[in-house]
Amino acid sequence: MKINKIRYVAFAFLVVISVACKETIYVEADELESEIDVDDKEPGEGLADWTTDTHTKDGTINYEVVFPQDKVNRIDIVLTATEHASMQSDLASIVGSTQGGPGGGGGGNFSDEDPMYVACDFYFNNTQWYEVGVRYKGNSSLYSAYRSGNGKLPLRFKFDEFEDDYSEIKNQRFYGFQHLSMNSNYKDDSFMREKSACDLFRSFGVPAVKTAYYEIYVDEGNGTPIYYGLYTMDEVVFDTMLNSVFGSETGNCYKPDGDGAKFSSSGFTLNDFEKKTNDDEADWSDIQAMYDALHASTRTTDVESWKDGLEAVFDVQGFLKYLAVNNTIQNWDTYANMTHNYYLYHDPADDLIKWIVWDNNEAFNSSGGPAGAISIDMSEVSSDWPLISYLIAIPEYEENYKSYLEDFNNNYYVPNDMDAIYDNLSSLISSSATSEASGYTNLSGGTSAFISGVATIKAHCPTRNTVVTNYLNN
Repeated sequence: MKINKIRYVAFAFLVVISVACKETIYVEADELESEIDVDDKEPGEGLADWTTDTHTKDGTINYEVVFPQDKVNRIDIVLTATEHASMQSDLASIVGSTQGGPGGGGGGNFSDEDPMYVACDFYFNNTQWYEVGVRYKGNSSLYSAYRSGNGKLPLRFKFDEFEDDYSEIKNQRFYGFQHLSMNSNYKDDSFMREKSACDLFRSFGVPAVKTAYYEIYVDEGNGTPIYYGLYTMDEVVFDTMLNSVFGSETGNCYKPDGDGAKFSSSGFTLNDFEKKTNDDEADWSDIQAMYDALHASTRTTDVESWKDGLEAVFDVQGFLKYLAVNNTIQNWDTYANMTHNYYLYHDPADDLIKWIVWDNNEAFNSSGGPAGAISIDMSEVSSDWPLISYLIAIPEYEENYKSYLEDFNNNYYVPNDMDAIYDNLSSLISSSATSEASGYTNLSGGTSAFISGVATIKAHCPTRNTVVTNYLNN
């Protein structure tokens, strides 16, 4: 059901009285088009499925419903043909002719521009959400799939995106969630990389989002739903995760992207730190303070003073824990290779900037990217990535890192335990994964590819366990 907006065209006539001619002249003024607010409504007014718990921000944020760990949920999206065509046309314009277009090859850089939102009807468990904003998202997972003609593209939902057009959906939420991100499991025949990586990070105390599996069906405007495939839903960092993990969302949250995200003395700029909270305040002094502490001259003249200065603004131990997990499981698409795929949060609880993990579909993979995943000792990481090279050069921090490696390797990323986790996930998602159809799948070879993908991710654990053990024993 689409909500209709009443529009009108008003023609204004200027009445001019000509005294000399004693006649009245009607002069047509500019045509005015505007929206009448006669249909302004209270949130939920006239919407049959609207309830406080399911559709408003006043309800409880329901992780149990939205992020179940023991089932695969289903979402149905209904678009008009015009809305679907608009999404496709907008994406084509962003990718550009140099990218090759659908079905073509091509390279080129990714655009900084986000695809457009359109309003869809959104259905879950026989309940409707109204005029929900949906758009495409992602970098390689979006562009590469689009260029190959694959219809399984990553998606982003914002449930109140169109509240200015439809007053009855003001502050619309999905069981308390304003935003949700749908990962297409690109380049992952196991469908488990994103989920199991996030789970491992969180279990080890490294901030990461919650995830769950969803089947997505889309009616592109002809009345027939198409199975877009099995997706991994990611909680959005600046929506609910900050409160869930840190107990507050009042601190500055940043999504770095660009040369500045390296924190290198070459190319650093605050412009590369996009604010996701407090974005109406032009204040990046906390990021500047972190950069200044990292590059303070005391690093080479008074190490203890340098450490004190850095630890006063940045959660160094939290970052070392992140490195221990990330370097063990491996992920080339992260800091030290790429200038994105992490968030920073200035936590008011202790006044420290915290590292938050994001985008793990390339995890559990030693290859990929320009140089592959970084080594366990990080000896090849240059000073262009000072959050690693500067820290690991400090003996105390190196020992902290090794201690975290040992703990994670011995107690969290354990082959027998991971086998059980992967077997459970495989049983949960195998039907949804292997039901994907040609043209809407990233699987390279159907059921056999899925089985092989599961075997590959399982075999990765004992291999990495040995690498870590050998490093620690040297």
